[in-house]
Amino acid sequence: MDFQNEVLTKSKEVPVIVDFWAPWCGPCQFLGPVIEELAREANGKWELVKVNTDENQAISTEYGIRGIPAVKMFYDGNVVAEFTGALPRHQIERWLEEHIPDERKTALSEILKLYQTDAVKGLTKLKSFVEDNPDFQEARVGLARRLVFTDATEAALLVEDIKPGNRYYETAQHIHVLGKLAQCDQNDNPTLAEKLTIAKEGLKENDLDKTLQALIEGVMVDKKYCDELPRKSAIAIFNLLGPDHELTKKYRKKFDMALY
Repeated sequence: MDFQNEVLTKSKEVPVIVDFWAPWCGPCQFLGPVIEELAREANGKWELVKVNTDENQAISTEYGIRGIPAVKMFYDGNVVAEFTGALPRHQIERWLEEHIPDERKTALSEILKLYQTDAVKGLTKLKSFVEDNPDFQEARVGLARRLVFTDATEAALLVEDIKPGNRYYETAQHIHVLGKLAQCDQNDNPTLAEKLTIAKEGLKENDLDKTLQALIEGVMVDKKYCDELPRKSAIAIFNLLGPDHELTKKYRKKFDMALY
């Protein structure tokens, strides 16, 4: 094979994934069809080159192949990421998402920096960016995180296609919970229904003090109300804010005490 042209030169135009394999390698037979299918689905975003290590021993030695299957990502003539072993599809997808060079990541980073200094202008640009790049999951999750405390229903729609195994799955689940809170209209318990109404109002107003206080009061009345929605919603907010956020520090202990 012409490794120079097929891999090194080509990688200056588009990322090239090289699968080092051999016909006698059992794990290679598992990995091969998976990564070949991903390459077809990539539609030219990256290209796959298969290197039979038995037939290309010099190349294998040059790139330090000691165990197969071994997968290396080449970009601009260099190895930029790699893994060894027959990973399942969802792990390969995560690896690709994390390492495939994408100019949109730089653009997204600049928009998020703008959001820190001018939330209104940054949010407008982020919405426009997501509309232009609906396949860019990182951007959709970023937008959902910034909408969830004012429009949880819309935020949940942005991440509805994220499945288990995806690196954003846990975040998406927290957003979905708050989407359910925003739409919950259960009123069989007037006291708890009132607490949820207050929590929903706070969420829509981005008043998380109000939301968390109402949720904690709801948990104290009935932890299982509306499929444990008050409890799940408080946990979702804590996780989305992070452990160091002032509201997490303020309410987490109160919430934990309310559970017992």
